[in-house]
Amino acid sequence: MLVLLNVKFLNLMRKSRIPELLTLSQACKILQVHPNTLRKWDKKGILKAVRFGVRKDRRYKREDIAKMISGKAPAEKPLKP
Repeated sequence: MLVLLNVKFLNLMRKSRIPELLTLSQACKILQVHPNTLRKWDKKGILKAVRFGVRKDRRYKREDIAKMISGKAPAEKPLKP
């Protein structure tokens, strides 16, 4: 099911039907992860969010999500000694 959704997302992205910036809930639905997972990935630098507004809402770049799906996302940063 996850593979099917990811292929569908990539096809929609090629047709530019996916917005440039996705909300937290949109990104969660595409990646099939819990919102707290995306928040942790943002803190760890795995999938960085764009923050804006007074509330500092998170938005995720379409290209970053596509990289994550295709396996080209950066790995977790190594721990500092």
